[in-house]
Amino acid sequence: MTDPTADTTPGSWQPTSTAGTTAATGDPRAALESLRAEIGKAVVGQDPAVTGLVVALLCRGHVLLEGVPGVAKTLLVRSLAASLELDTKRVQFTPDLMPADVTGSLVYDTRNAEFSFQPGPVFTNLMLADEINRTPPKTQSSLLEAMEERQVTVDGTPRPLPEPFLVAATQNPVEYEGTYPLPEAQLDRFLLKLTVPLPSRQDEIGVLTRHAAGFDPRDLDAAGIRPVATAADIEAARAAVAKTTVSPDIAAYVVDVCRATRESPSLALGVSPRGATALLATARAWAWLTGRDYVIPDDVKALALPTLRHRVKLRPEAEMEGVTADSVITAVLAQVPVPR
Repeated sequence: MTDPTADTTPGSWQPTSTAGTTAATGDPRAALESLRAEIGKAVVGQDPAVTGLVVALLCRGHVLLEGVPGVAKTLLVRSLAASLELDTKRVQFTPDLMPADVTGSLVYDTRNAEFSFQPGPVFTNLMLADEINRTPPKTQSSLLEAMEERQVTVDGTPRPLPEPFLVAATQNPVEYEGTYPLPEAQLDRFLLKLTVPLPSRQDEIGVLTRHAAGFDPRDLDAAGIRPVATAADIEAARAAVAKTTVSPDIAAYVVDVCRATRESPSLALGVSPRGATALLATARAWAWLTGRDYVIPDDVKALALPTLRHRVKLRPEAEMEGVTADSVITAVLAQVPVPR
């Protein structure tokens, strides 16, 4: 088991001695731990984002990946998909994309003289919504029902989505021409917002070394990435996470952190109760991944930024002063008393 006293930042989750074993062992934690090594065959230096995607799988949540072009956001999701025995589809969001292009539509069958439903790419286990902020709001909103209720309603008939189901969306934070920022209601549907930073100098050297040796990011099979976890492993892991103990003091701590954001003078909008339940869920998943069957305050702190940063709204005057959502949440974590 991982040492409970070890560093608890999301990127510090390290495989235990069982890492590298496949799903055949019947150990869901070992299967999920081996994902890091498998994704590492293609992606260098983005461990926190890898961990965030695994946490989202465990919590039945969705992930918004934000980073400048060229930091391997799309490659990260493609590598995760290749490491899982799950169905996956990719949608490139563009200004002319229509809702039916995502959800599916009724198509007239001339042979039977009736309409039949043609499922869209959302009917999958892992959907990569690439550059989600490049499509208009009506197409963005076509994902709301799918993300929240795990179903799509067409012509009055609800159609359930497969399980597990995860939307991994990407967006570029520096280019705003021809984009449609996601509204707060849709941002709140994402369990985590993960920032994908530029790599360190050493990691960037590693990227170039791999490319010089013949690595092709368009050919993950040649990189040796193979499925190491199945839907059954994910379901077993979710059941184990659900048994992770949350003491009343920890629940109260989560509530106090979220309520403190609502009182911050820098924020026009604080974290809602849905955000509080999300933080509790991600903290439980993180505790289980690090080898514990109980949640400690450090688990809450470790997942507070990715879970809450997109659920708050800065006041215009605070934004002009250079205040960020991350700095406000960090200040709140420093001020709220930690249970002993």
